[in-house]
Amino acid sequence: MKSKVIQWAAIGSLVVSLFMGSLAVSGDKVFAAECTNGYVGLTYDDGPNPNTTTNLLNALQQNGLRATFFNVGQNAQNHASLVLAQKNAGMWIGNHSWSHPNLTQLGTAQVTSEIVKAQQTLQSITGTAPKLFRPPYGATNAALKSTLAQQGLTEVLWNVDSQDWNGATTAQIVTAAGKLQNGDVILMHDQYQTTLQAVPQIAQNLKSRGLCSGMISPATGRAVAPDGGGGSPATTKVEAENMTKAGQYTANISSPFSGVALYANNDSVKYTQNFTIGTHNFSLRAASNNASMARVDLKIGGVTKGTFYYGGSSPAVYTISNVSHGTGNQIIELVVTADDGTWDAYLDYLEIN
Repeated sequence: MKSKVIQWAAIGSLVVSLFMGSLAVSGDKVFAAECTNGYVGLTYDDGPNPNTTTNLLNALQQNGLRATFFNVGQNAQNHASLVLAQKNAGMWIGNHSWSHPNLTQLGTAQVTSEIVKAQQTLQSITGTAPKLFRPPYGATNAALKSTLAQQGLTEVLWNVDSQDWNGATTAQIVTAAGKLQNGDVILMHDQYQTTLQAVPQIAQNLKSRGLCSGMISPATGRAVAPDGGGGSPATTKVEAENMTKAGQYTANISSPFSGVALYANNDSVKYTQNFTIGTHNFSLRAASNNASMARVDLKIGGVTKGTFYYGGSSPAVYTISNVSHGTGNQIIELVVTADDGTWDAYLDYLEIN
């Protein structure tokens, strides 16, 4: 099998070079790197499953895809070799609770036990503690979110539901995946033949649209470039309304776009971003709420790195290039700091590349 993969890699490199494409190689595994339109998160819940996981991993590798497997703890304990197979195939592994209950119907102690027991099991098998958690059935509430935060886990839901759990055909699963856009995450499951059979068509569709399969960022819960992956630089896009709002008058808006308005001095939005390198470009789409100049400062780790200026109500994108900053988890903040009565700003999204 190893020799066949290496042969496929060599042939694939020749074919791709003819079409002026590129590949990113990790060991003997080859992953497509034509990612001009970004990355999506393919996720598979409820495994590992002795009847399907191996075939699913083979299909993903053969089609140049990577995915996140949200494993149920007791399944992982019973099939530890399959968890290792996921890791060795270049996949990412998340926590899906110990026994797959509706966690919103349990007490705090039970919820904590479900999370911690699965976390410890997955770490003991792989040597790495998962950073991502998907609540069974997508059922969540404030108490669960609080427990996850205490355990250092990021909750991951989805933008697209494949409906494979609801009897969707392979064609319907492929159609659902066709709705994915940069940063989106799709819900699929490990145990269905229809889902397995959809893999080649999903790969073809993503490639035709300039999208690649990526990892899910623990900072944002959205799909980003794979760690150690090659190809085009990753672009992280974060909607302003998904950031944490602060300040007396900060509020969501629906016009001229879905976003956030900063109406007073020191109104702000912020979130935490994980960086593996220390220099990026930051692009903000925003507008002034009138003809006057709006000023929005970019702060990273509490330090002002530059200022965006918007001189009218028409949305525009401006970029601060080659910003140096710390690595690891950093707080990104967009804050209005002018005090001359003309500071009202509308924020749409921030892109980092």
